Amino acid sequence: MFPMCVETVYGPIKRSNRDRLLRHAVGRCPVVDLKIGGVNVSCLLDTGSQVSTISEHFFKELNVKCNAVELDLMEDGTNYQDLLHEMTGQKTVPNVFINKKHIGSCDNTMKAHKDGDLQKLLGEGSKAYDCDLIVIGGGSGGLACSKEAAALGKKVMVLDYVVPTPKGTTWGLGGTCVNVGCIPKKLMHQTALLGTAVEDARKFGWEFSDQVTHNWETMRTAVNNYIGSLNWGYRVSLRDKNVNYVNAYAEFVEPHKIKATNKRGKEMFYTAAKFVLATGERPRHLGIPGDKEYCITSDDLFSLPYCPRKTLVVGASYVALECGGFLAGLGLDVTVMVRSILLRGFDQDMANRAGDHMETHGVKFLRKFVPTKIEQLEAGTPGRLKVTAKSTESDEIIEGEYNTNW
Repeated sequence: MFPMCVETVYGPIKRSNRDRLLRHAVGRCPVVDLKIGGVNVSCLLDTGSQVSTISEHFFKELNVKCNAVELDLMEDGTNYQDLLHEMTGQKTVPNVFINKKHIGSCDNTMKAHKDGDLQKLLGEGSKAYDCDLIVIGGGSGGLACSKEAAALGKKVMVLDYVVPTPKGTTWGLGGTCVNVGCIPKKLMHQTALLGTAVEDARKFGWEFSDQVTHNWETMRTAVNNYIGSLNWGYRVSLRDKNVNYVNAYAEFVEPHKIKATNKRGKEMFYTAAKFVLATGERPRHLGIPGDKEYCITSDDLFSLPYCPRKTLVVGASYVALECGGFLAGLGLDVTVMVRSILLRGFDQDMANRAGDHMETHGVKFLRKFVPTKIEQLEAGTPGRLKVTAKSTESDEIIEGEYNTNW
């Protein structure tokens, strides 16, 4: 493709000179002949030159690929230099051309960028997209990214969609932390602490005759109302920052094109120059009989419409222990099934201290066991379940009945 590059860079040249140059250049010149968005950017330079290297890196940072012609590696490179001098009056390299227009040296290129002329030239013939940036995922990272890009003058869209859990649970804008993570967990933990404080109050002179009880439905309503206010606040914030929010599930159909499907099944298509994937993760089910039919995950717990009552927590991550802790603090019967150790990846002295503390507060631990089957004994909210588990160290099999398996 080098003949096209010569035509583009040098413009009209006497046929005798052009043919002579082409004969020497074809097959010998290390040319990277690439185009992006219909824009032809050529940079003639000397291999290893510091200024030339800066020019190449400059275009790389702009995500613009260019035809790098290394004159010093060409057999007839001196003749090229003479022709360039005759055409442009510039003796030095790099010598930059964009869409047949001579830009000049490294300093000239930087100045054109600063003045905004370079952006206009690079935009000539480029493909028009619906957005400069589409962010897929409306959690903490996606929202922060989209608002920062909008503040820098970019046209930005955020697509966020929550695929319902097997139990049908879904939620609003804000991601895991706001809806099914840190925020509701802290609110429910605080609820448990309030119950403990009431009991402790008797020891310091507070007198009340009624027995202290907890209403799960009241707590759930309060937590969900607070989260709902946060969801609305995020939507208002995106609107104020001129970020277009679309509640739809995004799938790539082409390198710069996505299909967005909303909850009614309506499909829309959007294009963008750049994309950011900020989808986060979801809890994984156990992969055993009855898990999706009868078990819940942390995605369901915080909006569960009924009290879970006697609960088996499978796993010993910090999420499992935190949730097991506040459930026990609400006065529920809680058992944690541990495959190996508590809080893998954390300091084990502190992890075991946390486990000992939980046991003193009524949490039971089944260590070195994994569930193999979940069966429903009685339907209801919460109903009754039978859990079969196997030891990780022997052939021992145990069974237990619970109201909720999480």
